[in-house]
Amino acid sequence: MQRDADTAVIEPRKGRREAVLPASAVLIFTPQDLELFFNCFSRRPPRTHTICLAGVHTGSARGVELAVAGPALGAPQAVMVIERLIALGVRNVVAVGWCGSLQENVRIGDLVVPSSAVSEEGTSAHYPLPEGVFPAASPRLAEPLKGLLRTRGARVHEGSVWSTDAPFRETVGKVTAHRERGVLAVDMETSALFTLAAFRGIRMAVALVVSDDLSGLKWVHGFREPAFKTSRELLAAATLEVVCSSIDLMTEE
Repeated sequence: MQRDADTAVIEPRKGRREAVLPASAVLIFTPQDLELFFNCFSRRPPRTHTICLAGVHTGSARGVELAVAGPALGAPQAVMVIERLIALGVRNVVAVGWCGSLQENVRIGDLVVPSSAVSEEGTSAHYPLPEGVFPAASPRLAEPLKGLLRTRGARVHEGSVWSTDAPFRETVGKVTAHRERGVLAVDMETSALFTLAAFRGIRMAVALVVSDDLSGLKWVHGFREPAFKTSRELLAAATLEVVCSSIDLMTEE
């Protein structure tokens, strides 16, 4: 059998004995945030799968079955986990993590819901998109999430983020250049997740809590700031609400 040169030798597939997952899922980058999400369930969801070192917990919230996966830090692991989630039936994903601010008005404890991303990670280049298709957040997930967060009093910013594989190489030149272009923040995953979502045809949104600040060209961390923890708790509850409601999207196509 002759195959195209771009055909992958290994494709993500459902294992013979693996259970199918719900259509909607949350991907969480950090182990600290996993516990915040579990606290939002009336009963802690059981771990049903392990994918690329990340646990996948399946449970019910607001009467809807969903999957919670993580931790998955960095573009390569995050993309591998999402690839397998897709193979197991997931079609709507909100990914949640932290970011560093590049703008003076984007403060520690604020929330960033990226609409697009600048890629400086090595994963997304392996997912070529057709001409005219651009990686971006799904409005069907991002818009209700932004609206709900603002209703609950959060400071929410929307725009572009910069994704890098090298958090210890966020140089003065790079930070300055991205800041001057209006890029809001830096993380490690968003550009790859948006690219994968466009490549596979699923809905994807990302929400990031500002954990530290690079806008003044020095590192100011806010990991112990009360606003940082409060925003993470607020984001966990709002994300679950939006992800649960996203199941309705499956019947609207």
